[in-house]
Amino acid sequence: MNNLPADIQEFLENYPDGTDDKSLTANLEFYSNRLRCRPDKLLVDQIHEQWFGDYDKLEYKHGFIQWLFPIREFGMNYESQPLQPHEIEDMKSDPDAIRRVIASYELMLDFYGMRLVSLETGEVERSLPPRNYKSRYQNLIRSSHNNLRISRILKCLSELGLENLNAGFLLHVLNEQSEAKQLNSPGIRGSMDRWWANCIRNDAERAWIQATISKVRAGDGFVFTRELYREALERRLESGQLGGGGDTDENR
Repeated sequence: MNNLPADIQEFLENYPDGTDDKSLTANLEFYSNRLRCRPDKLLVDQIHEQWFGDYDKLEYKHGFIQWLFPIREFGMNYESQPLQPHEIEDMKSDPDAIRRVIASYELMLDFYGMRLVSLETGEVERSLPPRNYKSRYQNLIRSSHNNLRISRILKCLSELGLENLNAGFLLHVLNEQSEAKQLNSPGIRGSMDRWWANCIRNDAERAWIQATISKVRAGDGFVFTRELYREALERRLESGQLGGGGDTDENR
């Protein structure tokens, strides 16, 4: 892992030098809908209700992302706090907190021109009318700060027991790049290959996704179709693995 960014190495190693400050509970309180985020002074339920579809607000405000997707790293909002290990355990055991994390994910998917099709498989697809996925895709290509946000989102989902959603997002983007030539900018490819695809602690799943990305990037005619995308997610649901007992046909 020596060639990985330092933050990715720490994430994959589960932050070996990290501490657990039991006095810090802001993330837990926020996701319990008891504490207002700062500087926006909103409860998490209010953000979900008031900001869904408000793309200008989601684009130009920057302090909310550290609250919606806390991770065990310091962010740019000094009024937020890094996620603490004791908060992780408490949040994972609270169905309401997890439901709110999923709602935060759906909020941001909509902002990126996508929607969650299945919580069970993690499948993601383009937003449906009246949403305009094309304009949202263009915004994602233009606004590179969203690449950092996505890294944070994927790390947060992993921390809170929702890592199964990461593959659905990553492979949706790969399908769009490979089959539809969407989201295929150098900036998105670079962030995806070096950061996003490594925000999975399951070694076998991370390796399969990286191998599939490499096959697409090789440009030898392989197309990661929507059918292959859905087959991989269904295979994982049935067998626990994206690949079929080793290399799948598309990775041979």
